[in-house]
Amino acid sequence: MNSTADNPATEIFLAHRNLLFTVAYEMLGSAADAEDVLQETWLRWADVDLGQVRDQRAYLVRITSRQALNRLRTLKQRKESYVGPWLPEPLITGPDVAEDVVLAESMSTALMLVLETLSPTERAVFVLREVFDVSYDEIAAAVDKAPATVRQIAHRARGYVEARRPRSVVSPNQARAALESFQRALETGDPQGLLNVLAPDVVLLTDGGGIKTAALRPIIGIERVLRNLLIGFGKIGATLGIEPAQVNGNPALILRWDNEVGVLSFRMENERISGLYFVRNPEKLTLLGTETVVSLR
Repeated sequence: MNSTADNPATEIFLAHRNLLFTVAYEMLGSAADAEDVLQETWLRWADVDLGQVRDQRAYLVRITSRQALNRLRTLKQRKESYVGPWLPEPLITGPDVAEDVVLAESMSTALMLVLETLSPTERAVFVLREVFDVSYDEIAAAVDKAPATVRQIAHRARGYVEARRPRSVVSPNQARAALESFQRALETGDPQGLLNVLAPDVVLLTDGGGIKTAALRPIIGIERVLRNLLIGFGKIGATLGIEPAQVNGNPALILRWDNEVGVLSFRMENERISGLYFVRNPEKLTLLGTETVVSLR
């Protein structure tokens, strides 16, 4: 890219870059793929006649959405051959993201896993409408559908997501307290402490991507999850280090042991942990050392 001083297109693109990355990431669940989409967006934006663009933000979001939708269809095929459960790439985010309720929920691992069950077009429409409040006409232009069709898709996707998102709202303080109790119990190997914070039907998903050891299927039920946690982390023992972090706008834990690292995210319902999401695939942990800036605007 040329310098912003002599290239208005570059200046405009950079002004909206955080928003465009967030759009692509929420559609794809992968920072690496989102960055590729931004590169493709820039190449198309650089050829645009700016004098013909009435709404620069909307135009850029439309380009990004189209490129992300194309990549999403390819990713869906790739995920079908993925070894074990596929989890979105965890991103370290700042406190401003946690304070934005809409953004934090939309980026949560729990909701992004629900979005994984939608078709590519349904996911694109849901993200653009429900998260970024894009007009139906703009979404129609991005996904090459009639506005009336987009409204129907949005209604269907919204109903599907609503039926599967967490059934109760948990305050940040409740979530923080539960995670602190969980961390203490994990560090001390306290089964009762874990029983106190886990829901009876808790589910544990582990993503090793075929690179690191991980369960190939979901582990369901408090007894099986408890046994897996105590045995798995019990073997690590004193070498286990646990660091609280903000991941995708939500409280999470970064675990380090024997030159290994993993990110543990949570789904909370009725003040208990109903979902545990453990990412060990090193290809998804390359950004742990830096804060990723995301935005709805």
